[in-house]
Amino acid sequence: MVYKVVRYLNSPILERPAGDVTEFDTPELHMLIEDMFETMYASHGIGLAAPQIDVPKRLTVIDISGGEEDRDPERIVLINPQIVAKEGKQTGEEGCLSIPGFREPVTRARKAVVRAQDVKGVPFEIEGDELLARAIQHEIDHLNGVLFINHLSALKRDLIKRKIRKLQKAGDWE
Repeated sequence: MVYKVVRYLNSPILERPAGDVTEFDTPELHMLIEDMFETMYASHGIGLAAPQIDVPKRLTVIDISGGEEDRDPERIVLINPQIVAKEGKQTGEEGCLSIPGFREPVTRARKAVVRAQDVKGVPFEIEGDELLARAIQHEIDHLNGVLFINHLSALKRDLIKRKIRKLQKAGDWE
């Protein structure tokens, strides 16, 4: 099932920390994860956090292949993730499925090591660099109630908010 992605300024869930997942290996959790991948691919994204579909849980899915048919899927599921190490810096353009149509340069760590749990609740660590590190940091930010625009200057952030409010008034921001 493809969920509707929550839009910025339409719901406070995007700016609140999500709660831990406490029940593992349930049919509901497996279905939610599959639905999140389906929603992410349908939206042409490379990552999706549960709060973006109005589920306030610390769960994110990532596939930097973007579901492209000519690439093997690189499906990653992170439950209750925490970044345990960062290294280096990279600056690159970021967008967000909850803030469609807006992209800005954001500086993040070039490498990130994350400790998380899998669908059965088993702890594991994963290391990502470059695009994967960026996606991991972006999605974990979502779980902490932080959006990519929070990494921008106050001036750029306010400009984006004003543009979104205009779109809302015009009925073009669902």
